[in-house]
Amino acid sequence: MPRHAPGVVPSDKAFTGGGGIRRRRKGPDMPTPLEGRHIALGVTGSIAAYKALDLASRLVQAGSQVTAVMTEGATRFVTPLSLSAIVHRPVATDLFEPISGSGIDHVALAMEAEVVMVAPATANTLAKMALGLADDPVTATVLATGAPVIVAPAMDGHMFENPATQANIDTLRSRGVHIAGPQQGRLASGLMGTGRMVEPDRLTEHIRLVLGRDGDLAGRRLVVTAGGTEESIDPVRVITNRSSGKMGFAIAAAARDRGGDVVLIAARSPETVPVGVTSVSAVSAQDMADAVRREATSADAVIMAAAVSDWTPSEPSPGKLKAVSSDLAIHLRRTEDAIAAVDVRGLIKVGFALETSDLELNARKKMKSKNLDLVVANLAGGEGVGIGADDNRVTIIGRDGVAAELPTMSKYEVGHRILDRIAELLR
Repeated sequence: MPRHAPGVVPSDKAFTGGGGIRRRRKGPDMPTPLEGRHIALGVTGSIAAYKALDLASRLVQAGSQVTAVMTEGATRFVTPLSLSAIVHRPVATDLFEPISGSGIDHVALAMEAEVVMVAPATANTLAKMALGLADDPVTATVLATGAPVIVAPAMDGHMFENPATQANIDTLRSRGVHIAGPQQGRLASGLMGTGRMVEPDRLTEHIRLVLGRDGDLAGRRLVVTAGGTEESIDPVRVITNRSSGKMGFAIAAAARDRGGDVVLIAARSPETVPVGVTSVSAVSAQDMADAVRREATSADAVIMAAAVSDWTPSEPSPGKLKAVSSDLAIHLRRTEDAIAAVDVRGLIKVGFALETSDLELNARKKMKSKNLDLVVANLAGGEGVGIGADDNRVTIIGRDGVAAELPTMSKYEVGHRILDRIAELLR
């Protein structure tokens, strides 16, 4: 499809005219799903325009090729020089003053862009986009492109709730435009309401979501569990474990980036649910088992990365247990196995085995007892890997008996390696 964007041309090497789009390789060898992607960033006249500098910086650091266009109103809040310094290329602010020699910079940019992000998008810009107007570099880019378009609304007062704005957003949605936000909170005027632009770190995830829609897991539903469950001793005390949930959340993000329809069943974890992922809360082992059983019925794969308690107090105290001089004995009973009991035709089941010794032996026993298709095994206590760390070092064992020992890598990349195996099984 054609891709066009208004009056913005980075450098002589930035565009190939109407040439083809550069596609990144798919797979876990890419440090970031944004590397090598061409992103057109449109900035309009909102006080939130200063956040566009942060967004541009994050995208450039992730390896994206960012080209920016600005409305005249946007230049009242941030300077084109500031944005140009971040993206390392000229910024178009006037539809009739081309930066390159082609004279049709917006057409070249729109052809090259793999996604167009308008952030912030004012109420006025949303209205012009809904009407198909193209009287500034941003709206001209949007109208000319065939690439996916994402808008991050930002406005004050009751402007977002106004029926006119809502009708414009509905129109844009019906045309396939991805709406990111806005959020509730304190607005520039001092009012509290809906109109804050989504923060830049989350906007990068919206871009990843949109770019990944045609990935190899598109049309597949994956259920991922994460975090450490909590078993009540009394109303204020619990039995839990040291799981951070990072591994499960990383798998969910990787699956989202490959086009998967992801459900994340999360126990306690400080991690933030990835954009575009459906979140289900599960506090206890029983909550986890119930949620997995329910969600697995319509899933293609279940990936059990959560650290689920094997035992729970038989009779939790209804009131807080008081400190006494004598010892306290708590009777524990076995919890329901969240994955072993799931029996759905064609469902791929992946389990994790965290061991302190005899890694492969114990992992293979777990695979057999729980009827798993894959088991991901790792040793506890490794320096810089495993519980609480951003990296992991695992061995993936298949039902065919083949064990693949992976080197230390980010948990996000480990997630991709697991998903590679799942994709093979799905094929």
